[in-house]
Amino acid sequence: MRKIQDKAVIMDGQGVQRALTRIAHEIIEKNKGVKDVVLLGIRTRGVPLAEYLAGAIEKIEGYRPPIGLLDITLYRDDLSTLAYQPVVHGTEIPFDLNGKIVVLVDDVLYTGRTIRAALDAVIDMGRPQSIRLAVLVDRGHRELPIRADYVGKNVPTSSREVVSVQLEACDGVEQVIIREFVD
Repeated sequence: MRKIQDKAVIMDGQGVQRALTRIAHEIIEKNKGVKDVVLLGIRTRGVPLAEYLAGAIEKIEGYRPPIGLLDITLYRDDLSTLAYQPVVHGTEIPFDLNGKIVVLVDDVLYTGRTIRAALDAVIDMGRPQSIRLAVLVDRGHRELPIRADYVGKNVPTSSREVVSVQLEACDGVEQVIIREFVD
């Protein structure tokens, strides 16, 4: 059994907030406002990140973009290896995606497989004007040709390392930790 140990805290709570505020500014700037922007948080940690981004955008622009919750469980290409009965939490998107600028929000971009599944899910629900990606951490090691449009922090990692995002809404603390597998 491989053990995992904490290696380094790469973002504290203030670092997380600064990165998300910067991403909110970038979303506004790149889209020349947020009139047609909707945020889709990928469950689990993408949801509170999308909530924070919507709040930050509202403080800047005076308009809060709509937020949806995206569960990509049934779109995963490794579904058969996850569990006999995968837990599906459901997707909640109470607005039309057609013609919108969809910003997918997730905590860590790694191989790109989660985002590929999210893209499939979004396309099944409508025809957005465009789909963008915002992530708190990009750790590299892509297996698919996917890149983030908005990145809080780029963190080069080894395959022995894991990036763990902990958020107040899910974990009671806000920080990003690199953990390492040890033999």
